Amino acid sequence: MDPRETEPPAGTAVPAGGRRPVRSFRAWRRRRPFWGGLLLLLGGGEILLTEQASISVVLQAGAGGIAAYLLPLVMAVCGLLVLLNPAQRLFYSVIGVLVSLGTWVTSNLGGFFIGLLLGLIGSSLAFGWLPDQEPRRWRRRSRHETA
Repeated sequence: MDPRETEPPAGTAVPAGGRRPVRSFRAWRRRRPFWGGLLLLLGGGEILLTEQASISVVLQAGAGGIAAYLLPLVMAVCGLLVLLNPAQRLFYSVIGVLVSLGTWVTSNLGGFFIGLLLGLIGSSLAFGWLPDQEPRRWRRRSRHETA
């Protein structure tokens, strides 16, 4: 093995961890609806945090109180599952939209609209993501080509 392959060129600074973790994360991220899952996860987390706030404006007990914690938790789990299992992203994103809309009623107006919007946008991004698609090159056809 050639020693030049393992050592960086003289005079160049390489970070302690190297570039391999960054490249592997980018490759992992490109194979899944990363931003959709992340936004859905953040939306569920934000709604859970607003439930813990010391605001006594909205106080529910019983089944409504359980749903206020259960729905954002399901949102966060759907966000994780979109990231970890992109083959089933359509199912998880539909569940994410329905649960996000359910938080409007149960969880302080969907985490004061922020968590609700994050969940809806994230679910929409995950639903619309297509794996391994080549970018389309749009070409306008002239009248002479179609005839």
